[in-house]
Amino acid sequence: MHRRLTIGEARWPETTEFSAIATCWNRNASTVMLGFVWGGYERLCLDVLLHIDVALADEQLERSITQILTPQIRNCMSGYEPFHIEQGVYEYETRVSASAQPPLYDLAFVLKANPRIMWPLEAKVLRTDGDVGRYVNEITGNFLTCRYAPFFGEGAMLGYLMAGASAGVFGNIAIKTPCILDDHPDFTSRNHKTSDHVRSVPADKPYPINFRCHHMVMSLTP
Repeated sequence: MHRRLTIGEARWPETTEFSAIATCWNRNASTVMLGFVWGGYERLCLDVLLHIDVALADEQLERSITQILTPQIRNCMSGYEPFHIEQGVYEYETRVSASAQPPLYDLAFVLKANPRIMWPLEAKVLRTDGDVGRYVNEITGNFLTCRYAPFFGEGAMLGYLMAGASAGVFGNIAIKTPCILDDHPDFTSRNHKTSDHVRSVPADKPYPINFRCHHMVMSLTP
């Protein structure tokens, strides 16, 4: 299917330099970026979650938590990083047609030098530690099909846990994806694990075939 160019594609075409920048950023940045996410979660707990009963504030919970979390992550950053954090960012690379809405990330770290290059994070409310169906669907239906994170071999899932234990969440994710979950060596004190996958890459695209998913379970009742 023929597609015309977006503004981003016209300004930052997919050249050898484009691919090199994406590969380099992917290799070096995830631990730093996800450290900011955990720092933002700590601020969210102190400023918001410790002061409310989340069970009584259930309207638009997923969106409202993400909207409050985003500036908290930003406040952990110096401003001199080569990327910034944004909520609700479109992924034009994997749009289906001119009339269809492109995929929309809940959160993404966006490279300042080339805003087409994004490191996405998807958020899902987990009402119990067994409520992982929608969470798993994001991985299998979007990340592993290259609909999300086409230029990267990494991305993250944020599980906003209302009730239950993080160990139960991880166990159910491992069964229903299915996958093997490993501890992240830089976040051993956090509810943070990783899983490695092989993606289905479109035949005409040079997207990374190997994908690492970060699983970050954030209790809403700290």
